[in-house]
Amino acid sequence: QVHVVESGGGLVQPGGSLRLSCVVSGVDFRRSTVDWYRQAPGSEHEWVAIITRGNSIMYKDSVRGRFTISRDNDKNTVYLQMDSLKPEDTAVYYCVLDTHTWGQGTQVIVSS
Repeated sequence: QVHVVESGGGLVQPGGSLRLSCVVSGVDFRRSTVDWYRQAPGSEHEWVAIITRGNSIMYKDSVRGRFTISRDNDKNTVYLQMDSLKPEDTAVYYCVLDTHTWGQGTQVIVSS
């Protein structure tokens, strides 16, 4: 059975940093592509970043230069390092495996 579990969210002040983790089990992780999405209150899901099985990476324009996606295949984990956080980054962040398996999400609140 496939499992996707996010962690690392929390409350942080503007300008601060958080690192989100996404641990995957039940698949050949090295062959998987992982996206991060987020959903702000009252808004639809929006795509944030992707890392492919070949380590190709892309970012949403508004996070490029502030967020860094990476993967550790030995740990079946994808990370989202978020720096210079802004209040508009406040959302529930979701890890999505191979476009169809979603985790439960982790809450990020950026507020002073």
